[in-house]
Amino acid sequence: MRVFIACLGTETNTFSSLPTGEQTFRDTSYFEGDATRHAPTPFTQPLHIWRKRAEERGHEVVEGLCAFAQPAGRTVRRVYEDYRDRILAQARAALPLDLVLVNMHGAMVAEGYDDCEGDLLARLRAVAGPDTVIGGELDLHCHITPGMLEAATALVTYKEYPHVDIGERAEDLFRLCHDAAEGRTRPAMAAHDCRMISMWRTTAEPMRAFVADMKALEGRDGILAVSFGHGFPWGDVAEVGAKTLVVADGDAAKAAALAADLGAHLWAMREETRPTALGIDEAIDRALAADSGPVVLADVSDNAGGGAPSDSTFILQRLLARGVRDAASGLYWDPVAVRFCMEAGEGARLRLRIGGKCGPDSGEPVDLAVTVERIVANAAQTFGAVRNRIGDAVLVRTEGGLDLVLNSVRTQVFHPDAFEAVGLDPAAKKLVVVKSTQHFHADFAPIAKEILYVAAPGAIAPDFAAIPYTSRALPWWPRVEDPWAE
Repeated sequence: MRVFIACLGTETNTFSSLPTGEQTFRDTSYFEGDATRHAPTPFTQPLHIWRKRAEERGHEVVEGLCAFAQPAGRTVRRVYEDYRDRILAQARAALPLDLVLVNMHGAMVAEGYDDCEGDLLARLRAVAGPDTVIGGELDLHCHITPGMLEAATALVTYKEYPHVDIGERAEDLFRLCHDAAEGRTRPAMAAHDCRMISMWRTTAEPMRAFVADMKALEGRDGILAVSFGHGFPWGDVAEVGAKTLVVADGDAAKAAALAADLGAHLWAMREETRPTALGIDEAIDRALAADSGPVVLADVSDNAGGGAPSDSTFILQRLLARGVRDAASGLYWDPVAVRFCMEAGEGARLRLRIGGKCGPDSGEPVDLAVTVERIVANAAQTFGAVRNRIGDAVLVRTEGGLDLVLNSVRTQVFHPDAFEAVGLDPAAKKLVVVKSTQHFHADFAPIAKEILYVAAPGAIAPDFAAIPYTSRALPWWPRVEDPWAE
């Protein structure tokens, strides 16, 4: 059996003014057909697993391009077309193929292409032929589109948010598609539009039970895979929104019925699962009133993983105005400030302008007198079983005793070691602000006295009823109370 593996993806915030170009891909994850020769990252981990499982069975593996970009605005057209066409050429050169596996995000939008995944899968189908099994692994913040469903044999999304199950879902997809390639199953897919746009935290009930129910359904009564695509709210495309997805063995009607049942379950618990967040001062008040720390404040509106700049200063300004001490905050994407600190050196005292550089969603820049406490080149943090690059990182301390972590490669906070990398122990602080929406939760929860979600202003403020879509035709909750009645 000949197996082709590749990766192409990003999560596109179509409202963002930050372009996604070639450098963004290269800063995040870029390999010319040799990703599996390097240590796994969140974006290459599926390829490592697929190669290992295929080679264990004696199959020949052909590895194509692996390119993944930190979320931002629309991908530049020539960049998307170049990467897509290189993958297609590599697949064509590897023919005949029995199995094609692609790691994608599911919410990639380029100039001229609202459904990059559907476009890539359709072109791969045209190259590989109608009998080749084509599978795709998706982030759960995906747009599940008719084009994707038509071109792929099977699609599987992550089940967990934070995404601690990337490897597990890669294993699932390989088994599902390998069984199909060997003729043991005939996957049939169906999706159900839940007519909801929101965020679902799978770390809390009732979503914990819902995830467990999805897993329990798999492998029984002909059900091969169950996914819940939460959707990516800041993608202005026709298929934006939450969808359930079921893969059944040779029975599309069964898949459709179960997808609808699961969607009805989600609809019934919509209010119970609605994410809540505090205002900035309310969150600071609660943190300062706690008898011990650390209290973790999640700056959900400035998460680089949702296409935000990760340099907003709204919470920082309030911490400074209120004279808060014994606190830390990061990661601030500020290559200019990092450069100045690296030039000055550890121990230097200087005036530094921090953040507020990417537009109105970033707030105003803050001018501070700081001491450069620590500089670390090519730093990284932990994300699940792999490492995530944060670039050059600097710890600076203000005259008021506030610790800030600045970095040169835009990314969200995943793990306490993003702070520990520069010698700062977040567990020793009373208050810690992390620029992340939910991925921080898996590794901060064990050390946090309390976790508070903060709805500061920013690029991805969690007001789902107010997002100004122009492409979605169907009504959605919470914009309307009952979108099924319209």
